[in-house]
This record gives sequence, structure tokens and C-alpha cells, in this order.
Amino acid sequence: MAQEETTIDVLIVGAGLSGIGAAAHLTMQCPNKSFAIVEQRKDMGGTWDLFRYPGIRSDSDMHTLGYRFKPWLHEKTIADGPAIHDYVHETAAEFGITPHIHFGHRVVSANWSSADARWYVIAKSVDGGADRHFAARFLFMCAGYYDYDQGYRPDFPGEKNFKGQIIHPQHWPEGLDYVGKKVVVIGSGATAVTIVPVMAEEGADVTMLQRSPTYMVSRPARDPFANNLRKFLPEKIAYAITRWKNINQQRFTYWYARRNPAKLGEKLVEMARQELPEAIDVDKHFVPKYGPWEQRLCLVPDSDMFKAIASGKAKVVTDHIEQFTKTGIQLKSGDHLDADIIVTATGLNLVTMGKTAMSIDGQPINFGEHFNYKGVMYNDIPNLASVFGYINASWTLKTDIVADYVCRLLWKMDDKNATIATPHLEDVNMPRLPFVSDFSSGYFARSFDKLPKNGDRHPWRVLQDYKAEKKILSEDPVDDGVMVFSNPIAVTREEIAETLLAAE
Repeated sequence: MAQEETTIDVLIVGAGLSGIGAAAHLTMQCPNKSFAIVEQRKDMGGTWDLFRYPGIRSDSDMHTLGYRFKPWLHEKTIADGPAIHDYVHETAAEFGITPHIHFGHRVVSANWSSADARWYVIAKSVDGGADRHFAARFLFMCAGYYDYDQGYRPDFPGEKNFKGQIIHPQHWPEGLDYVGKKVVVIGSGATAVTIVPVMAEEGADVTMLQRSPTYMVSRPARDPFANNLRKFLPEKIAYAITRWKNINQQRFTYWYARRNPAKLGEKLVEMARQELPEAIDVDKHFVPKYGPWEQRLCLVPDSDMFKAIASGKAKVVTDHIEQFTKTGIQLKSGDHLDADIIVTATGLNLVTMGKTAMSIDGQPINFGEHFNYKGVMYNDIPNLASVFGYINASWTLKTDIVADYVCRLLWKMDDKNATIATPHLEDVNMPRLPFVSDFSSGYFARSFDKLPKNGDRHPWRVLQDYKAEKKILSEDPVDDGVMVFSNPIAVTREEIAETLLAAE
């Protein structure tokens, strides 16, 4: 079923934290622009609507994961999923965004027409209803970075023999009863360290099985500084001060990790050692093989993971899987882990542009062959921006400044009476560097070929530096000599006919 085409100034793909934030910025900074949002799910929230596993929460403090323009007022700064979901809803309501969202539609294709200076976008209904067609002057991709349809899960030898349940956290079954049951959680990342203490506290016999340790750092779920500041200052001022403090703490930690990885690693391990009983082999289970911030640090609010292990309600096993058996997992060491339920907290699958088939004048775009431009756009692809957050800080920090840039770009296009804005790359032989360097997480390593590339100079590098990128995106000139502003070249029917005849 097709629907009449809708012409729009800005089409936003995705109604998660990024998409709702982008729409809010448009309403504030570009009230003259029409916009719509396409969201494949039946509700907004993105990650915070999709994931339903026990204990789902932020792995960043909400004073930096929250929007710059909307204070986080909850007592807990390390927030649970439902609270973040509510925050997204509140933002959409406050800025009048909800009526602009087309729920239950997946953007399957987007083709840029050079003749029309439009992105022609097809959004398929996920439940068999009417499809939607858009002609967008600007396309703003806020669909996140991972595959919503399927998480990453390697094939385990003998898994068909296992008689219990195998569950990936991305597809958590509603009402799963794990009380009194033996649960093995495979993995040691942010998802695993969230699930294990909650399931243990609720009565499961939980073992976290890891091939190698991850750095874990405990932080209070409540920020006394923020909560006390709100007692004496207006909410917005208190939020801004706390946000500034936390941004700079994040930046210092990352800077220190890069310059003194051994010292910071020793400090993190020593902090874990102080939280755990002497009987725990900290060197075996909590000393990673990599330096701090070569992968994201695992945040442990109020030491819940350490407390679960110290109390005996949860265990950590560092070993390799030989095979699944009928009753659990056989390890290469010879040990066997009995299990009624196995949770494969083995990660995500990265995708580009929400798996949308994108093209220019009918020619497919391979983003793996394009360079990032200021971490927002891509060389020689017109009127397209996307959000990809930080690996070393809160995701939404990037959302705010990318939206700043898009709004500034739209105004500059109006100033120049231009309908097309294209970052043009002159040096086609510029080295193709990884999208993210010095970061060894598996989901990046598995996706090198799919992801856009970094160049070796500005503006073709993603800096992973909020302070520097804030200046570039929010303050530096938009008309920088690299961005080309133009309009479609008028072509007559006769000229088109002559071109086709010559081609024959």
C-alpha cells in the first residue's frame, strides 16, 4: 500500500535519544523548518524502549547523557531504563515533537536526486499498513549504531544439545522466571555487569563466564554534588554546573588513561581488590589484558557487582568454552558449569545508517569508502548528516553539538540561497584510517569495512574529543572552503534526450 508523498525540510530517522534531541534543537534553532521523524518501533526511546533485560540502566551519568537543554532532575544520576524512557517522552511532549513522529515505519531506502535536490525516502510499514514516502530537502540520520533486529552472538559448539533456554539480552523474553535457577551469563561487558547483580539479588544462582576480564569502576548511583546543588540554585543552573563538572571529569579520566595507562590500570584494579574478599583471585578475574579505555570502562553503580560476588550470590569464572552440553557448558579447563538458562551477553552488531539502502541518483552508497566530515557528514554526499556518539564519553554530548551544526548549516544554506550542501574531498589519495583508533571492542573490529573512514587531517577526522568538537561544530565557520553550496543545474528535456541518445 502506498501513500501520497510528503515534502519536508528535514526528515529525521529514529526517535531515540538522538532523534528526539535533534527535533528539539530544530524547534528551538530553526523554527522556520518543517520536520518529521520516522521510527520503526511503536514507541519512542530507541535503546531505552528496546532493551528489557533485568537492571537495564545507563552506563554514563545522566547529567552528561541527558540533553544540554533539559535538566535531569531525578535523584539517581545512574538511571534505570524506564526513567530514561520517561525523560525522552517528557522532552518530546515539552517541545511538541510527538505529533511529528511516524511510528511503526522502517526507512528502507533513501535516494538523492541531484536534479531535484531531494532525498526520496521510502518508509515501509512494519505491520502491513500503508507505506510512507517522503521528499526531504535534508536527511538527518539518528538511527543509532547497532542492529535492532539482531544482537551479536557467535555460534557455540554443541549449543543444540543444551536443554535449557539460551537468551540474548537484546531479545529478553517477557516474564522470564529465573528465581532459584542456575544462570550462566557469557560476557563481561556493560550488559553482563548489569544483569548479573540484579538476577543474583532476585534469587538466581548466577555465574558470569568471561574469556578475559574487563575494567570495572564503582560510582555512586546518586550524585551528592548534584542533589545538594539543586537545593540552593535554580534547576537549570545546577544542572549546567554539574554537567560541566562531569564532562571535565570524563575528559580528564580519558586523558589520564591514554598517558598513564599502567598507573590508571593499577588504580582501577586496586579499587576492585578493596571491594572484594581475599578469597577472590583478583589477578585472574579482574586484571584485563588491555589498557584502560582501549575498551569502555564498565560502570558499577554503588558497587552492586562487587557486592554480589562478595556475598556469594554471584560468581565469576574466567575460562574458554569447549562446548555446550545438555546441562550447561563444558570449559576448556575441564570444569563444567551447570545451567538452566544461558544468557549470551556477547555484544552488538554495528550497522551504518540503520541498514537503510542509500543511493545518489540510483547509485548505491558504500559508506565504508567515504570519509567522515567533522564527524557529522561524509565526503561528496549532499544534505546528509548523522549522529554517532563518543566511545569515551556520553553519547548525547555528540547529539547536541551535531544538531547545533545541522541547524547552522541550514541557516547558511538559506543565507546563500543554496539548496545543496556537500563536503567535497579534494585529495582522493588521503589515507583511509579506521573510524575509531586505539579501541579494541569487538563490535568495532567486526565492522571496519562497513564504517566510514577517518582521514589524516581536519576536517576529515572524528576527534573523540568533546571540547574540540564543540568548538568546531558550534562555533567555527560553516562556510569553511570545504563545504560546497550549490543548486541543481537546470537541464532541459532536449538536453536529457541528447544525453541518452549519445549514450546509445
